[in-house]
This record gives sequence, structure tokens and C-alpha cells, in this order.
Amino acid sequence: MGWRRRAAPVVCALLGVMAGHSSIAADLTARQVTELLFHAQDGMASDLAARDLSTLDLSGLDFKRARMTGANLYGADLTSANLSGADLSGTRLDRAVVIRADFSNANLKGASLQRLTVFSDMRFDRAEAPRFRNANLSGSRLFARLDGADFRGADLSFANLAPFDLRGGDITVLPRVVLVKCDFTGANLRQANLSYAQLQFANLGAANLRDANFTHADLTQANLREADVAGADFTGADLYGADFRRLRGLSEARGLAQAINLDKALR
Repeated sequence: MGWRRRAAPVVCALLGVMAGHSSIAADLTARQVTELLFHAQDGMASDLAARDLSTLDLSGLDFKRARMTGANLYGADLTSANLSGADLSGTRLDRAVVIRADFSNANLKGASLQRLTVFSDMRFDRAEAPRFRNANLSGSRLFARLDGADFRGADLSFANLAPFDLRGGDITVLPRVVLVKCDFTGANLRQANLSYAQLQFANLGAANLRDANFTHADLTQANLREADVAGADFTGADLYGADFRRLRGLSEARGLAQAINLDKALR
């Protein structure tokens, strides 16, 4: 609970902002959600579809593969929550607290995960990062600092991880998504937008990167060994020390002539 005390000023500031939005009002209490999940029969997923669960403290709950399609989890505290196998397609998880949350095998297709709280303090302990192993994040909007998060085998095809468009009113303290040391081994990032992403030391081994957008991304020391990069755009990307050995589709990749430090990539 120490992180809550350290984060209290920030949380209070966020709650002050949220208080000005009358649309943010959960239609269930945390206790009601807890009771619903507790009484769920084996093999029967609780139905929380389209429910407004914004700002609720749902930390530590086992959602037992609940059906939560289109639910509003804006600002909800999901610390150490078990959401593995849950159907979260189309959900809004913006500003949710996801410290140690487990989204393995969850369906997050088309979900919005922006400005998440991932770490309890400024040490950015990777052990606190959420898990998305084998999750479906296709078409999702993902923007946060996620150092060390587990995306092994996940589907991020058509996902948008690019910086906010300030012209559209999006505001963030982060100039780019931070995916340092994240593990994307065997993940599907086909046509994902990773422009400007910080991917230093990330593991993209054997991943499907066909037609992915890596323009101006930082791939310093990233592992892309045996990945499929056909059609991927590396214009302006920093490839210093990136492992390009045994890449597939390299001859079909775009923007390599405009990449930075291509000569220092491992090939």
C-alpha cells in the first residue's frame, strides 16, 4: 500500500480532474462487482458488458474470464487483478492502474489503453509491469510507459501505439510510447503503428512485423532475429546494435536507406 501514499498527490489531482466530468460515474459499486464475481458459477462468466466501472477500486479481484465487452474502466484500480481470459473487447481502460495486472489470453480487441498507471513509483520496476501474453490487442489504442511488459504471442495487428495527435486534443507527458525491454517474442504486429516508439532492448524475435510502421522508432539493441519485416517502414528509425540476423523479408522492408545507424546493426 506504500505506493498509494507516495502517489496520493497525483491521484488526488486526477480525481479532481475527473470530478469535473459528470459522465464519469460508475453504475456499480466495487462491492457489487466483488459479490458478482464471487458468486459466479464455475464455467459461467459474469456479465459486466457495457457497465460503467470507472474509478472503482477493483484491485486484487479475480474476474474469472468475465464478459466485459464495451465496459468503461476509466481510472479503475486494477492492481494485481486477474483479467486473464476476460473479454475486454472495446473497453475503455484509459488512466487505469494496471500494476501487476494479468491480461494473459484476454480479448482486448479495439480497446483503449491510454495513459495507464503501470508503476508504483519513479523506479519503473519492471516486475510491476502488466502481462499481455497471448492477449488479443488487435486494433487497440495503446499508449503508456510499459517497460518490461510481457507481450509474448500477443496479437497487436493494426494496433496504434503512435504518439498522441495534439491537434485532436490528446495531451500527455510522454512524447512516445515506452516499450523498453518488452518481450514481443512470436507476437503479431502486422500493420501496427509503432512510430516514435521507444523499443530499446525489446525482444521482437520471430515476430510478425509485416507492414509495421517503425518510423523514427528507437530500436537500439532490440532483437529482431528471425522476424518477418516484409513491408515494414524503418524511415528515421535508430537501428544501433539491433539484431537483424536471419530476418525474413528484409529485401521488401522500406525506409532502410533513411534509417539511422543501419551500418551498426547486427546482420
